[in-house]
Amino acid sequence: MEELAMLKKKLAETRPDPWEKLPDIPLYMDQVVSYLARQSVSLDESDTLTPAMINNYIKDGLIARAHGKKYDQEHLGLLTAISALKQVLSVREMKVLTAVGREKWDSKKQYDYFCNYLDEAMTSVANQLDENTTDYALPRLVLRLAMQSYASGLACREILSILAQHSGHGDMLAKK
Repeated sequence: MEELAMLKKKLAETRPDPWEKLPDIPLYMDQVVSYLARQSVSLDESDTLTPAMINNYIKDGLIARAHGKKYDQEHLGLLTAISALKQVLSVREMKVLTAVGREKWDSKKQYDYFCNYLDEAMTSVANQLDENTTDYALPRLVLRLAMQSYASGLACREILSILAQHSGHGDMLAKK
């Protein structure tokens, strides 16, 4: 099936730029949004971040304010990660993860971890796709992937809750 072959190829090959290739000069908001659209590993253009979303992440304390209306590599790395994580984690959950990350590693190391785990996950899913899958087998493939996503989400949220409690960030997950 040609569509599955194209999806498999995109999942296997599409990755955000590594830290070393992130722009090392500060960018204005419109440049950031344009860059992030190219960084996105999404298959849907509507998943990209907008200026309003970025401003809300700043207001929520998920990312630091721009330096004189300019965003640096740290902003770009975190926003790239947020672009993917927002599909599966709430802002509160991302705040816990990033707060603990900041306590343990510098921005480059956090971004490298993100890229490595994203690569593993995308490669794993790509390897599950068989371009010879028939229309008859597609529902089973969808169900298998959905249930893997569900189980991973359950485990992710529970482990995130444990992490929040052990790191002293449990208050971040409390509903307001």
